[in-house]
Amino acid sequence: MMMDTYRGRRQKLLNALGDGLLLMSTAPLVLRNGDVFYPYRPDSNFYYLTGFAEPSGVLVAWRINSRKHIAILFVKPRDPEREVWDGPRIGVRGALRRYGMDEAFPRDKLYDRLEALMKNTDRLFYTLGRNVEMDEALHRMFERVSRSNSRGNPSAHPVVKDPLPAIATLRLIKDRNELALLSRASMVTASGHLAAMQIARPGLMEYEVQAELEAAFRRLGSQRNGYESIVASGTNACILHYVKNDRRIRAGDLVLLDAGAEFDMYTADVTRTFPVSGRFTEEQREVYEIVLRAQKAAIRNTRAGNAWDAPHRAARRVIVEGLTTLGIIRGTPASLLRQEAYRPWFMHGTSHWLGIDVHDVGGYQNSDEKPQRLRPGMVLTIEPGLYFLPRDQRIPKRYRGIGVRIEDDVLVTRKGARVLTTAIPKEVKDVEAVCSQPSD
Repeated sequence: MMMDTYRGRRQKLLNALGDGLLLMSTAPLVLRNGDVFYPYRPDSNFYYLTGFAEPSGVLVAWRINSRKHIAILFVKPRDPEREVWDGPRIGVRGALRRYGMDEAFPRDKLYDRLEALMKNTDRLFYTLGRNVEMDEALHRMFERVSRSNSRGNPSAHPVVKDPLPAIATLRLIKDRNELALLSRASMVTASGHLAAMQIARPGLMEYEVQAELEAAFRRLGSQRNGYESIVASGTNACILHYVKNDRRIRAGDLVLLDAGAEFDMYTADVTRTFPVSGRFTEEQREVYEIVLRAQKAAIRNTRAGNAWDAPHRAARRVIVEGLTTLGIIRGTPASLLRQEAYRPWFMHGTSHWLGIDVHDVGGYQNSDEKPQRLRPGMVLTIEPGLYFLPRDQRIPKRYRGIGVRIEDDVLVTRKGARVLTTAIPKEVKDVEAVCSQPSD
């Protein structure tokens, strides 16, 4: 089933690119320090087209016609001695059997095979600058091919075209398999958020809440996080990308929890803000409800045919109204929006694409530089926020130090928006109910 999915994606890409040879490598192993490597994750685009998750893989493919193409996978061969240390490899036979390739070869045969194929094409779909070793090997190969064809007065090298924009366009619309994985990632993420909300209490360290959150992810099959977890208590919630998670949580704090589980390469991205003592203070609730209203307005505007930034424009309007109500800014809504008077406290966008990457690929503008229109199958985050730094003299004292963000993952459908992360409560009464429950 999945072999057909990957083959279908490759065919769509090659049809979009046209005649020529596609060459793509996966991510390498990266040394962290000494002889310790970072945990391995394959390149997102490579995985999207192949499903192959080992290091050192290379894909070569070209189309025969609009319904057929040839795909070759180059992999590390089986090596019993190394596999004792590093674990089993798929190998050449496994690549053919498990990934539906037309051919497979050991990785060290790549350039011999590629050189023969390059003699029959004048276009190469390849991204320069990402793999210096491969760039240099291709340069040497181009020289050899050019010399061997010298009597035909050939060009020094084929036309090289970057395939990444075409891949990004394909990845922007999620297929049925991708939506199933995103739904599963959302379910796993919900379990972690609920566990964290229930265990969080004054006196715990932020990293203890993080441990409970990520343990729930792993128990349900998440291989890794989609990004570093943010567990920001108190004034740390005003730091957008706070990841130290080393503060002791105090009574009366809000905790801003931004975390997403990755499941089979697809990630959720969710933020909830909750009162660690079980009840919002009056000031916390006022700020929270402004952000919640802004998020709901943004979700209502997440509709097929709308510009991709329609949710942000809707959220801004509600944020401006709320800041006016709190006495932080003054003026007419239209003038305040033109001046972007909200930006000191809502300084980020409301949405980004979501998928294999947490900030997924795909353009936000069309070729005419107008905003991309939302289409069924697109998945994006909706995440307005307000952040009032503790020393901000523009803010009434009672609101200083409060940071709130609420984020959900939303699928654009033909009928409107479908929130994938509804299992994680965000209404005030529901959040307080979960935070008041004793943990097991």
